[in-house]
Amino acid sequence: MESSAGWRSWRGLLIQPALIAVVLAGYFVWLATADLTETEARPLSWDSLGPAIAEHLRLTFLAAAIVVVLAVPLGILLTRRPLRRLSGPVIAVANVGQAAPAIGLFVLLAMWLGFGPWTAVVALVAYAVLPVLRNTMVGLSGVDAKLVEAGRGMGMSALAVLLRVELPLAVPVILAGVRTALVLLVGTATLAVFIDGGGLGILITTGINLYLPDLLVSGALLVALLALLIDWLGRVVEHVAHPRGL
Repeated sequence: MESSAGWRSWRGLLIQPALIAVVLAGYFVWLATADLTETEARPLSWDSLGPAIAEHLRLTFLAAAIVVVLAVPLGILLTRRPLRRLSGPVIAVANVGQAAPAIGLFVLLAMWLGFGPWTAVVALVAYAVLPVLRNTMVGLSGVDAKLVEAGRGMGMSALAVLLRVELPLAVPVILAGVRTALVLLVGTATLAVFIDGGGLGILITTGINLYLPDLLVSGALLVALLALLIDWLGRVVEHVAHPRGL
């Protein structure tokens, strides 16, 4: 019964990548057979498209790594009794980055820090820190207090209880926050082009500025497929990391 249930859960996870593969294959078939002008063909050639995708992913994963390194330890600290009273103000500050219009955040930071990929990373971190911070706090706060007391009753230190009881139980919620942040980052990274940060946004902006629908649709479709792929990878990691028996 357990193996049958496990297969059904994995089978559900296989639908999304199959759809992504079908759409991507259809797009490349169209790209190989479409009658494109030189202005359209140049940015859609693999020599241009490959580096743009690599830049987009680099911005996304670098910002995500910084978000995790900052937000998870901060979320842990804010659930500890001495710092719990600061959780409200810190969440309010983190919420500013996501509440502000993304393009405004990019431009303001560029005026302060200068144009380039690193400024784009800073803007992306400010925009995506809230889901990970909030989910870390929610996940740890949702751990059954009886389990924490049981750990302490066994003689564990506060650090041991955190590492061996609280964090393993909070991992699914924390990973859900990381997955949400990654999907946000993939879409928002298209704005990096406005501050010379690179990425797939160049296809979208060029398509709009020169009224080239093929470029516009290509950029939007590739970003959407990347977001769906990263969302699926996040779901797989959540599935694998979920504590068994919960």
